Amino acid sequence: MSIAAIVGLGVAAACAAALTGGVGSPLAVWCLAPLVAAVGVGRGERLALGAAVSLAAVGVAAIGGLTLSGYVLIPAAAAVVSAFALTSTVLGLAAALVVLQRNMGREDRRQRLALAQLRQVLDEQPFLLATLDQNGLIGRTWGREPAGARGVSSTGLTIVDLASEADRPRLRQALATARADGAAEFAFAPAAEPQAWLAVSLRRTNSGRLIGVLRDAAAAHAREMELEQARSDAEAQNAGKSRFLANMSHELRTPLNAIMGFSDIMRQRLFGPLSDRYAEYAELVHESGGHLLDLINDVLDMSKIEAERFELAREAFDGREAVSSVLRLMRGQADRAGVQLRGLLPREPLDVFADRRALKQIALNLISNALKFTPRGGSVTVTLHCDGSVMELLVADTGVGIGPEDVKRLGRPFEQAGGAAQRAAGTGLGLSLVRSFAELHGGEMIIESRLGEGTTVSVRMPVIDQPAAANAP
Repeated sequence: MSIAAIVGLGVAAACAAALTGGVGSPLAVWCLAPLVAAVGVGRGERLALGAAVSLAAVGVAAIGGLTLSGYVLIPAAAAVVSAFALTSTVLGLAAALVVLQRNMGREDRRQRLALAQLRQVLDEQPFLLATLDQNGLIGRTWGREPAGARGVSSTGLTIVDLASEADRPRLRQALATARADGAAEFAFAPAAEPQAWLAVSLRRTNSGRLIGVLRDAAAAHAREMELEQARSDAEAQNAGKSRFLANMSHELRTPLNAIMGFSDIMRQRLFGPLSDRYAEYAELVHESGGHLLDLINDVLDMSKIEAERFELAREAFDGREAVSSVLRLMRGQADRAGVQLRGLLPREPLDVFADRRALKQIALNLISNALKFTPRGGSVTVTLHCDGSVMELLVADTGVGIGPEDVKRLGRPFEQAGGAAQRAAGTGLGLSLVRSFAELHGGEMIIESRLGEGTTVSVRMPVIDQPAAANAP
């Protein structure tokens, strides 16, 4: 920009001086302006250029002045002035051309050096950068050729030719995507070295050509395969665990049912009188067997859910009946624990379309869990209501509460909160089953708790029977 300004200033000064009398014009002094400007903007070539342009401007001004003024000089004076003007113009223009040529040559060398440095930087990269035409034909390349693409820079292949037969259709699709959307990425096994693995990133330029970056992805592919194998192994182990728990539960239920049956016969004295002590023992055996059977059923249900083999047996029924039956069942346990158990159920039928056994299991686990963590003198309140198409069951207790760090763990299999004595009273499957049953119905379980104040667990499930609700009075 500074060189253009110097030249432009010289041309303007020469024209102004020539039109107003030549070297004798008051504006002739402006012919020195390029030199002054060159001194102001820099040294070297700009200074020399300013002097040359000034000299040329003086010559042009002199010639213009002679031509336009109409003065007639004696032959000797005219010859001297003409020679001076012509010489000044020629020397000035020649000097300016020399300076400009030298400057352009230096700029050209700088550009060539910059391009060479850029190519050196690209050639040292651990990937191959290549230009591609619309068909994927590889043109100019820079960088390091990865394994599986040796010699690609001089073979005239397309990038599709590098891939194995199985990967070529998808690589063609990646090329089409890059042409249409401007970018695409793909990883493939090269035909030359099937044990290698290459990844290509394609980008479309403004001219419509494609730029491809080809890099060695064998290490990343190996890590992905290891992770996939580890995931498959973990899933297989988890499935094996679920099968083991299911088989074990089935095997334990058979003898346990016999124990409970015979203990029930003994406590009812069906085959004759029995002393009070033996009757008490029979009652304890029956109660312990019932607890163990519940535990086995929980384990069996959990294993089925984890193995994705649990199927809901949906049916239409009154949700109040399922919850009230659990309240009656748990009333004795609440009385023995010295805890007040209250139920707040709607007066009108609450028609739901759900798994009856699952709803009972949800209520049973929530109430028994609340009783376990509520000290004597406390209370547990069970509330059932509907919110549009959603049935909500809330169980609130005035127990010990749960800390924020423990709330996050609850709901996972075999996770428990509280002290050692409280953890020993259960298996940690109750809330996990509640969450799983709720999610199978398309619902959720929410836990709200304050340490030392109590806990509220709510289960929301979209199971309200809409036709029945619409026909209700």
